[in-house]
Amino acid sequence: MTLSIDRRAALKAKHRAAILRAARDLIDERGGREFSVDDLASRADIARRTVFNHFGSLDEVLLAVCEQELSVIIDRFLADMAKTPVGDGSRSSMFDELESAARGADLAPAIAGMYRILGDPGKDDPKAAVLTQTAFARVTERLRDEVARRHPAADALDAALLVESLMSGIVVIADHWLTTTGPRLDPDAIDAWDALLARLVHSVRSGYMADD
Repeated sequence: MTLSIDRRAALKAKHRAAILRAARDLIDERGGREFSVDDLASRADIARRTVFNHFGSLDEVLLAVCEQELSVIIDRFLADMAKTPVGDGSRSSMFDELESAARGADLAPAIAGMYRILGDPGKDDPKAAVLTQTAFARVTERLRDEVARRHPAADALDAALLVESLMSGIVVIADHWLTTTGPRLDPDAIDAWDALLARLVHSVRSGYMADD
């Protein structure tokens, strides 16, 4: 019985990996999300219904690909936080930890990768905007959980406001960066991203810590 369950789990994992691999290949070939569930199933060499056994919609597939794109960056972000000595739970210490991790994380390539997968999250493509917000909301939840884990005695609302302020700001500067420079990763574009991140950090620090 256990062997049968293990085999089913292995097959499920294999199919999920095949779907995501096929989606990434199609994105690379077509320069975005212009493909159907039938295209995806054919590329993954599975039945159409198998796609829906794993994902509720094609958008969910795209979000999963984005999460893969972000996962390495966010894991590094959380690892950097984990290596930082835990502060006293004050607003200042929590902010310093997140700021250090945000500056150390290689966010620009992840933003450029999401642009390639989802499209420009501007007014001309409202679906891209919704998908981008959803992807960042999932990442924000992970960060909120990590801050809460590191600072169990801290004010929960303070911690949540800090993470939400920083991540919402990253969405805003990402949109500005993509609009002004495009999804480039040359030195000038990276410098532009770093300048925007520094501006965001200053803005959030000024507002969030005003009464600390």
